[in-house]
Amino acid sequence: MTKTAVTVLGLGAMGRALAEATLAAGHPTTVWNRSADKAADLVARGAVPAATVAEAVGAAPVVIACVLDQPVLREILDPATDALAGRALVNLTNGTPDEARRMAEWVAGHGGDYLDGGIMAVPPMIGEPGALILYSGPREVFDRYRAVLDVLAEGDHLGADPGLAALYDLALLGGMYGMFAGARHAAALVATVGGDPVRFVEQRLVPWLNAVMPALSGSAEAGDLADSSVAMQRIAIANIIRASREQGLPADLLAHLLAPIAPPTDPRITEDVRRLADLTIG
Repeated sequence: MTKTAVTVLGLGAMGRALAEATLAAGHPTTVWNRSADKAADLVARGAVPAATVAEAVGAAPVVIACVLDQPVLREILDPATDALAGRALVNLTNGTPDEARRMAEWVAGHGGDYLDGGIMAVPPMIGEPGALILYSGPREVFDRYRAVLDVLAEGDHLGADPGLAALYDLALLGGMYGMFAGARHAAALVATVGGDPVRFVEQRLVPWLNAVMPALSGSAEAGDLADSSVAMQRIAIANIIRASREQGLPADLLAHLLAPIAPPTDPRITEDVRRLADLTIG
């Protein structure tokens, strides 16, 4: 069976991984990068180097883009607008929902199809079990090039709105970055009293997080966590912030956590929280 030709724009760590996956699956692969020398080893493995973006876009019916950000992608594609007609741009560049919608309109205005994507994986995971890419845009475009997209990662099409993949991508990353930032702060807090931060994370924090993970399913409702009262949560968060400052750690990273917790109805608790908040974020 003839394999669909693919172009990959951008050969950073993720772009290279995407190109390696399409090459390994037997898809004729054209590559382009601002620094052409980054394509050398891919060319040695069978990729075709393109001298210009227009040449790269015109070389394949499906063009996968993975560059620094959306403004960079627009800058790269501006000289190649005539080549977009009849092509499908699969944009795996990180961005916002509105940026994805504007890019979809721009590509459509030049006669092309558009899929936006959010990569939920690190480069070594591409082409391996466990990698996931979220897509949004026309379902027929996703289905048409499914054979290509499946060699990159498991694909999950979220809907026709081009902004959905970016929104879900950022939502998931927000949860991840929040967890890692909280873990770094927790380890730093323990280190202020001579605790081993690595041992703390491995022996205390990871088992604790695994134990409370089931509570995540209920945490989306009014800031409630399992059977813990909202009032208790507000005071606990305020005390975390106050203790951090008492130990000489900046607490700005965590101070915003007070905001989403709904105010308790008990006036006495409200006053206690206000007192602690004044100490921490006032």
